[in-house]
Amino acid sequence: MTNVSESAAAEPGTAITDFGIDTTTRSTREALRDYAARLRAGDIGSLPAILGLIALVVLFSLMSDVFFSLNNIANLLAQGAGQTIIAIGIVFVLLIGEIDLSAGTASGVAGAVLAMHYVDNGNLLTGMGSTVFFVFNAMLVLAAILAGLLRIWPGVVFSVLGIVLTVIGFQANPWIEMLLAVCVGAAIGCITGFLIAKIGMPSFVVTLALFLAWQGVILQLIGEGGVLGISSSHVLNAVANGNLSTAGSWVLCVVAAGGYAAVTLGGHLRRRRRGLVTSPTPLVVAKVVALSGFAIVVTTLLTVNRSPSKLIVISGVPYVVPIVLVLLAAGSYVLTRTTYGRHIYAVGGNLEAARRAGINVTQLRASVFVICSACAAVGAIVYSSKVGSVDPQAGGLNTLLFAVGAAVIGGTSLFGGRGRVADAVIGGAVLAVVSNGLGLLRQPAAVVSIVTGLVLLLAATVDALSRRRVAITGR
Repeated sequence: MTNVSESAAAEPGTAITDFGIDTTTRSTREALRDYAARLRAGDIGSLPAILGLIALVVLFSLMSDVFFSLNNIANLLAQGAGQTIIAIGIVFVLLIGEIDLSAGTASGVAGAVLAMHYVDNGNLLTGMGSTVFFVFNAMLVLAAILAGLLRIWPGVVFSVLGIVLTVIGFQANPWIEMLLAVCVGAAIGCITGFLIAKIGMPSFVVTLALFLAWQGVILQLIGEGGVLGISSSHVLNAVANGNLSTAGSWVLCVVAAGGYAAVTLGGHLRRRRRGLVTSPTPLVVAKVVALSGFAIVVTTLLTVNRSPSKLIVISGVPYVVPIVLVLLAAGSYVLTRTTYGRHIYAVGGNLEAARRAGINVTQLRASVFVICSACAAVGAIVYSSKVGSVDPQAGGLNTLLFAVGAAVIGGTSLFGGRGRVADAVIGGAVLAVVSNGLGLLRQPAAVVSIVTGLVLLLAATVDALSRRRVAITGR
């Protein structure tokens, strides 16, 4: 019997036909032609969001003289950071074809615990009352047990750490408060993920129920009409309102731009050395140069003193920028460079096929809710810092809607299997520009809500049409 290698040797054209796409290089023209073909086939990614963002920036800059002012640029970066961070976590849930409607109020619970720990100098027993304190810690214990059953060890660690921080009663410390908030968020994700992945309940029903439940928890912790202020803490206040020094801003620029260039060009050169197909070098270099140039321009603008008073100096990149960049880099690495990330896309693309391929679907589906709620807690830290307090409406109102909207507007599919962490950042930028621009034009809240809703509806329509196009073309 003729073996495979003999057949390939006898018919070299067969090997080229079957595997040539992995070993041949493309010219710039071929790469652009292939990209155009993918666009026609419905694989549009975040292109509509990017084009829409550019159009909105141009529109508002023409309609408002202060849109491109230094103060407004810095405000834009901080304005949508909280919802963007929550959206980063929601991307992981959307990628497996699920939804988390409780992410907003989960972030509110984390923010309420953070503020209560600070206000009561670490004595949560006094702040909560003995009954609520016991139930709260029992929930943390339950979360640790459920995470252990699913073998989600980060969930176990954060839940147990949350118990330690609450029971021991460390004195008020902004770093302890922020860590506690993340622990609470991760614990909430463990409970949510277990109910959905292990019990098999629909994510829509579970997270809708928890949305209401966590809203009640926030009200119980803070009290109707109550407010817990945190603005007196310099560190907590600086998270969303402070800025890096000029030197720190340039270090961030070099690290971010240099890191992106090293990863992108390094990966490109490795693929070329191994004879694998990759984008043409001119296109890769052009992308690196464009993003690096953008980073340099923004850093240059933000390191200029933007204070209206000569007595005060306000300059530097806002602290929220490195926070978002770290989450963006970490999330992108997880999704594109790890087996776990590939499994997320596999489950989102075809759950049954992923199960038959040996993927632990139950564990993976539960784990993304832990990531989502942990990111929601980080988002709570940012938006609580922005307003300087936590009230019973924390995480409610439009927080969740804008976070989901940011992910979808950026290009993440509601049907699973398609999206990137960068989509949340792009979509968050779109929503921030819409809110900021309409605010500068003194438009009422009704107009802002209508426009935001229309933008989200347009994004969902584009997603549905692109998926239909992909199904027709079979790409």
